Amino acid sequence: MLTISSSFNVIDSHTAGHPTRVILSGVPKLVGKTVLEQREDFRNRFDHLRPALLHEPRGHAAMVGLVQVPSSVADYGVFFISSYVYLDMCGHGSIGFAKTLAFTGALTPESGDHFTIETPAGVVTVGVSWAADGSLDKVRITNVPSYIGLEDFAFDVDGVGEVRTDIVYGGMWYALVDARPLGIPLVPENASRLMQLGSHIKSTLKEKIADIAIFQGSPAPSVLFFDADAPDSATHFLVLESNKFDRSPCGTGTSARMTHLLARGVLTPDQTYHARNIFGIPFEARLAGRTEVDGRAAAMVEIEGSAFITSTQTIFFEKGDPLSKGFLSR
Repeated sequence: MLTISSSFNVIDSHTAGHPTRVILSGVPKLVGKTVLEQREDFRNRFDHLRPALLHEPRGHAAMVGLVQVPSSVADYGVFFISSYVYLDMCGHGSIGFAKTLAFTGALTPESGDHFTIETPAGVVTVGVSWAADGSLDKVRITNVPSYIGLEDFAFDVDGVGEVRTDIVYGGMWYALVDARPLGIPLVPENASRLMQLGSHIKSTLKEKIADIAIFQGSPAPSVLFFDADAPDSATHFLVLESNKFDRSPCGTGTSARMTHLLARGVLTPDQTYHARNIFGIPFEARLAGRTEVDGRAAAMVEIEGSAFITSTQTIFFEKGDPLSKGFLSR
């Protein structure tokens, strides 16, 4: 007879290929008035649950989790956990959360065409559209403000040479790097090479910008390789770690990229930006408004995409399991 020490009910989905695991039950009650405070309470007291629920043998390096918590300022409160870091905002995860709400019946065509989510980065508005059969079709996330932190920054990378980047905030910090001068096409068969290169660039960049105040206290910018085939269209490949890349075009990264294109005058405010992943699945981005953050011009970008349910399950932790803490094999 099995002896189960703990269990968690979850629903898994993917948004353009990248997973979101919504944890429905099993997380202890958290302390805090805001989502950020509750996230920090989870980090301080229950961080062991993050690798247990996301790493092998119950997940994998690219798994992203979402914990729903109370919010006093929005319809829902959520925070995002991943295999390495806590994410302040996650576009693909927010789209996956909307799909999960529809799957469970918490969100229906009668619920209206939008709702709000409090995240650690701020409150985002989620718009939804429904198919003729009553299923959720498209999800639109009006993201937190995106703004440029550092423009046209050149630095040397061992074995690569000079790399130029613009570092832009879209809910997390992203180093935008044109892939074409590097000579590695953004295609699935190059994923391993791109992860290694992106991780190398990321670690070098982290040292180069360590003394710049705006980046202090935040995770190092992730490297977003892009390959533009037109001013309003590009393939994205976001490197998170040496063994982890975003399968989706990256919602918050797409916000950052569009903000940069608008600032450069490459895109006009009425244009739609089409960001594809290496499998050809797109996100669409549009300018929803303008604002300022600490005196910096900022853009409110709307990201549109779709998510698909992949499983519902109960994750068990059997007493005596030597791998209950989770592990990463690469």
